[in-house]
Amino acid sequence: MSKFGVLVMGPAGAGKTTFCNALIQHLQNTRRSCFYVNLDPAAETFSYEPDLDIRELVTLEDVMEELGLGPNGGLIYCFEFLMQNLDFLTQALEPLSEEYLIIFDMPGQIELYTHIPLLPSLVTFLSRQGPLNISLCAAYLLESTFTIDKAKFFAGTLSAMSAMIMLEMPHINILSKMDQIKDTIGKRQLKRYTNVDVQLLQDDAGLDEEKARDPSSKDSVMSGESFKRLNRAVARLIDDFSMVSFLQLDVQDEDSVGAILSYIDDAIQFHDAQEPREPNDEKEVNWEDSDI
Repeated sequence: MSKFGVLVMGPAGAGKTTFCNALIQHLQNTRRSCFYVNLDPAAETFSYEPDLDIRELVTLEDVMEELGLGPNGGLIYCFEFLMQNLDFLTQALEPLSEEYLIIFDMPGQIELYTHIPLLPSLVTFLSRQGPLNISLCAAYLLESTFTIDKAKFFAGTLSAMSAMIMLEMPHINILSKMDQIKDTIGKRQLKRYTNVDVQLLQDDAGLDEEKARDPSSKDSVMSGESFKRLNRAVARLIDDFSMVSFLQLDVQDEDSVGAILSYIDDAIQFHDAQEPREPNDEKEVNWEDSDI
């Protein structure tokens, strides 16, 4: 019997726990069963008490105090400890039926998703390749406010792409906190971010760097050219893979949350014949059509 689950991932501050809360509320409103798993050993408060909490096994605060580790090293140690005690997950998750959507609320340390093999090992254990036989997908959140800073947005895009390559599982990317940018970006311009138009990075690559310095200086010109070449290389990398696009999420809008859930259901095949539902632009995004 297969189980179903979603790993809610992304950098710190992206709104992962807030999205989990909204997802739980939506599932309850639609009378669907869910099981909430907190895998962030540094988490402090929750709107919905987790059904399973890694802090019952190990906490970041205790690790830092007892082993003298910093936050990053302590978090990695916590996951290493979890991997040595996988019965903690098995005993709680194995009895669940296929009616449940298991929501894994992940920590915000980017290294876990990009180059440290701990999460791929955990995914293997949880997924259909492992004993728990969970049909999993990843939901990677990135703050929509990153669209205001192109360099920050494309850095986030690279981290999302790295997670997709590293984890090798069904994957959706989400721009969260859409309500925070409704007055700063037009809908047409936003589409260039949701579909990741690399020309955004190439349009003004290096211009701000050059303007900030004396244009007569040879060193400043070289610095500007180097910055341009770096941006072109990043754009080419993203364009060559053509993997990353984003869905829009406003957790205050239940239709928006429901639309994201439909993509999750499709990725994990929760409903055999379900087709992903397109978000309702009029309800999900209420700002003007004008570009910035």
